[in-house]
Amino acid sequence: MVTKDDATTAWIRRYHPSGGSTVRLICFPHAGGSASFFHPVSARFSPDADVVALQYPGRQDRRREPCIEDIGVLADLLVEEIQALSDKPTVFFGHSMGAVLAFETAFRLEQQGVKRPHSLIASGRRAPSTRRDEQVHKRDANGIISELRLLNGTDSAVFGDDELLRMALPAIRGDYRAIETYTCEPGRKVRCPITVLTGDADPKTTLEEAIAWRPHTEGWFQVKVFPGGHFFLADHQAEVNNEIARELEAARSAGQSAPAGR
Repeated sequence: MVTKDDATTAWIRRYHPSGGSTVRLICFPHAGGSASFFHPVSARFSPDADVVALQYPGRQDRRREPCIEDIGVLADLLVEEIQALSDKPTVFFGHSMGAVLAFETAFRLEQQGVKRPHSLIASGRRAPSTRRDEQVHKRDANGIISELRLLNGTDSAVFGDDELLRMALPAIRGDYRAIETYTCEPGRKVRCPITVLTGDADPKTTLEEAIAWRPHTEGWFQVKVFPGGHFFLADHQAEVNNEIARELEAARSAGQSAPAGR
């Protein structure tokens, strides 16, 4: 089954469909996040790029579906969805949990030799090989809310609406369980280049932990540091978009000289 270039599915969200584009950006949301987080990114890069925002089960219109609490299982399912897309040079962009999920998805696609990304942008997340003893998913509701406030990544309107918060908490808890129980196989790396974006005051990622992404790629590598915390990209969207634009242009140029997906 092939997903058309202008199609939206349960997993694939296109807020500004652009079937005639020659390059693709696939966006992986953070823990508790949804595809709509990337609506501004879609608006910025469409119609020149086919911007695909992924919608995981357990949130928004998929809230009645069980949340997938295992990064490997979720990556396997995303591989199936991405394989159904048309061949276009592709850049992966993932924030926080989404960065690890993008890495695991890229690894699987490279192993299968199909639809592998041209490059990966890992935002707001320490390297897959680094470890911290984090147990947020085991906290009660108030404990999880405190974590969200610390990271400042949830719309303040959600905190003021008990019903919205109750609807969101199961997915948030499930995502935290997925990322906090994730372990990276020793030596796992991808061939595609990796750009790491990090905030200089992010409580979840030190500069050393950001640099630790380096052994996870056989390709070109760089780290960009921005002022701010875990959601630094909210205050530096223009600069983050510039990084995305550079990667998309590099993918487009590469696609003109080699078959897409290689």
